[in-house]
Amino acid sequence: MTLKIVVYSQSACPQCDTAKKMLRNKGLPFELIQLDDAGQRTAFLKRFDLRVQQMPQVFINEQHVGGVVGLQTALKRIEL
Repeated sequence: MTLKIVVYSQSACPQCDTAKKMLRNKGLPFELIQLDDAGQRTAFLKRFDLRVQQMPQVFINEQHVGGVVGLQTALKRIEL
């Protein structure tokens, strides 16, 4: 199964580091998009109509799964 994983992240974010490490440990490739500018983050959240403020935000096959907990749940669901 091929997964397209996109991680929206920001610098100096422990949760972002956790999500990236989790994916690397499972050998899953992902696209990383850094949103270090507050304006970029606001535009991103509005674009996807997200009601959250924290990073990271992860998408698998263009479906929003959330942050670290959502990523863990999604990976369990697809048995990875």
